[in-house]
Amino acid sequence: MDFDPVFLSRLQFAWVIGWHILLPAITVGLAAFIAMLEGLNLFTGRDVYLRISTFWIKIFSIAFGMGVVTGVVMPFQFGTNWSRFSDATANVLSPLFAYEGLTAFFLEAAFLGVLLFGRQLVPRWAHFIAALMVALGTLLSSFWILSANSWMQTPAGYEIIDGRFFPTDWFKVVFNPSFPYRLAHTVVAFFVTTGFVVMGVGAYLMRRERSLAEGRTMLSMTLWLLTVLVPLQIFIGDQHGLNTLEHQPAKLAAIEARWETAQRVPLTLFAIPDDNGERNLFAIDLPWLGSLILTHELDGEVKGLKDFPADQRPPVAIPFFAFRLMVGCGILMLGIVLFGGWLRWRGRLETSRTFLAIAQIAAPIGFVAVIAGWMTTEVGRQPWTVYGLLRTMESVSPSLTRSDVVVSLLGYIAVYLIIYPAGVFLMLHIVRKGPAVAAEADAQIEGGRPEAPVLAGAVELQKGEVR
Repeated sequence: MDFDPVFLSRLQFAWVIGWHILLPAITVGLAAFIAMLEGLNLFTGRDVYLRISTFWIKIFSIAFGMGVVTGVVMPFQFGTNWSRFSDATANVLSPLFAYEGLTAFFLEAAFLGVLLFGRQLVPRWAHFIAALMVALGTLLSSFWILSANSWMQTPAGYEIIDGRFFPTDWFKVVFNPSFPYRLAHTVVAFFVTTGFVVMGVGAYLMRRERSLAEGRTMLSMTLWLLTVLVPLQIFIGDQHGLNTLEHQPAKLAAIEARWETAQRVPLTLFAIPDDNGERNLFAIDLPWLGSLILTHELDGEVKGLKDFPADQRPPVAIPFFAFRLMVGCGILMLGIVLFGGWLRWRGRLETSRTFLAIAQIAAPIGFVAVIAGWMTTEVGRQPWTVYGLLRTMESVSPSLTRSDVVVSLLGYIAVYLIIYPAGVFLMLHIVRKGPAVAAEADAQIEGGRPEAPVLAGAVELQKGEVR
């Protein structure tokens, strides 16, 4: 392996974005969940929703702050490591990033302070509106970032003049062929990731017999949501696969380790791809199912990697195994949701120690699936930064040296290994305290005694009320 500036710059960008994507994976879903809780509290008057919302707002604020810090680094790298890419695509991508700032960041900046610090200063309906606006801001941020990424995957609405991309149709640029599928797939993935984290925290509280009313509510609410979202995500993923088959056949061939173009291809469950030999050294196949799943036709044709020049193929092993890890996580998620639904039907959801332990252990499973999906998408796009038009090796800064990237990469590694453990430690500290204890402590700091929501929580605990 040649550790040249191109490879090291790719490694650095992967390190930065790999850590960063974990944060929107939780903040996008948490913002929507908090808005839902604020609305339920406003319209039902049940204080349990208020305590849960306050609890998750604290965790959201930490993750959001970390996300802002790590997110700033990524566009910075475009100038330092990828200047030729920036020069070639600036007329298309720069406005998309600017739209994110003008819509998402401004909206979040306007209402985030109210959400974090305005509980005692504004009416309940105004706090609910602030939560809605922050949630909308996170979704708008996802919209523009995924539009830019999707354009790099399936470019449209452009012309090339003197090696630079110029927009000819902004609607086609924004709503490029893969964008609707990638947006839906990613946002639902973020919601699912958040759902498993919230369910895991609820299970943890119930197992420790702390904040029982809040733990029950978290567990029950998120299990209902996941019962809808997990099957929906599987359907969206299938549609995204059909889109990839049409617009990025080389990527799909790498994902499936398919070397020869054929009809009625098998479904490869496991293989050891050999890029140099253009074959699989070992494979476990299920006959015909590949065509049926990938094309929705029993006789469907799937292109093989040999149909593409060797220098235009992505590496096979990473997208092949990353995709299977993502799918495996999805199957486990579906199994957990079905198990929880069966226990709910039997009236044993909250008393099953087995399910509570599984839910707690499975809390980070969404993050694993998100990282695996990102690796599948981005490595499968290689050797291009703009698919089929601009090569990765032609995108790096021309004067970049190996030592330049090594120094900056080591710096990023050091900083991230400080930021993330510190942030996770703070979040876990809040989780250990639990919503009821944290709310009581806040009330004592603010007024010297617990307010009504905390007292209501104590009554609910005494009654053993099931949420």
